[in-house]
Amino acid sequence: MRAMEEKDWNDDSLTMTTVSQHCFRDDSEAPSFYISIIENMKDEYGLFLWPCSVVLAEYVWQHKHRFSGANVVEVLNNMRRVCDLNKLECNVLGLTWGVWDSSLFSLQPTIILGADVLYDSNAFDNLFATVTFLFRNSPGSTFITSYHNRRKMGLRVSEAS
Repeated sequence: MRAMEEKDWNDDSLTMTTVSQHCFRDDSEAPSFYISIIENMKDEYGLFLWPCSVVLAEYVWQHKHRFSGANVVEVLNNMRRVCDLNKLECNVLGLTWGVWDSSLFSLQPTIILGADVLYDSNAFDNLFATVTFLFRNSPGSTFITSYHNRRKMGLRVSEAS
C-alpha cells in the first residue's frame, strides 16, 4: 500500500482537506487497485483516516471474493464523496448508530463494516443495538470491524456473526 497526499488549507475555519491515494495489490498478476480518500481534518477527530481504516480496506481487498455480490453496509459519513471521487457506482445511505429511521428497517446486509467505531465507549450501546437489529433483520450477516487500541497502539480486525 502506498499513500500520496494533496493538501488544501481553509484559513477561515482552520480545516485541512487532504486527498490520499492508497494502492492495494496481491501476489497474483491481477492489476492493482487504487482508491482516493478525502479527509477533512479539524480540531475534532471527524473525517480523519485512522490507520485501522486502511487495514480494513486491505482486508476487504484481500478477501474480495467474499464481498463480490454481497450486500454491504459500511459506516463512513464521507462515503458519497469518496465514491464520486473514485467514479464508483454505489448506493450510499447515511447510517447513525441508534437512530431508528425508516431506511434502517429495509436494510438486509450480508456484511456490516465498521472501521474504528469502537473508540468512544459512550456510543457502544447504540452501536451494538444497531448491529443486533441488523443481525436479526438479516440472519447470517457478519459484522467486521477494525479498531485502533489507543492504549497499546495496536491495530486489530475482528469479526462477529
